[in-house]
Amino acid sequence: QVQLVESGGRSVQAGGSLRLSCAVSKKTLSSVCMGWFRQAPGKEREGVAHISISGDGTYYSDSVKGRFTISQDKAKITLYLQMNSLKPEDTAMYYCAAASICFSPSTMAADPARYTYWGQGTRVTVSS
Repeated sequence: QVQLVESGGRSVQAGGSLRLSCAVSKKTLSSVCMGWFRQAPGKEREGVAHISISGDGTYYSDSVKGRFTISQDKAKITLYLQMNSLKPEDTAMYYCAAASICFSPSTMAADPARYTYWGQGTRVTVSS
């Protein structure tokens, strides 16, 4: 069983930066692909970034492209999401997720159901 624990969410002013972390309970980063999703109140869960098993392939939604960067540290067994130039519309609960059956990064990010493991989420609030 893989457990994921997110951290790093907090309140920040528009234009600021945050780095979210997702600690993985087991040394599984070499065998799973991972992604970050977010869900704002009253909205569907949205895939914002995905990274392939090798770490060479990434995907970003249009809403975050150029501002967010997904990365992983296999030695620390941690997934990151660096978020820059934050906007009020980035306000949401952010979740990391892992999958052992992986398709292209864009395919994975488009369907939360493809992910098997989920963290509890970390809240990001961006004020104007």
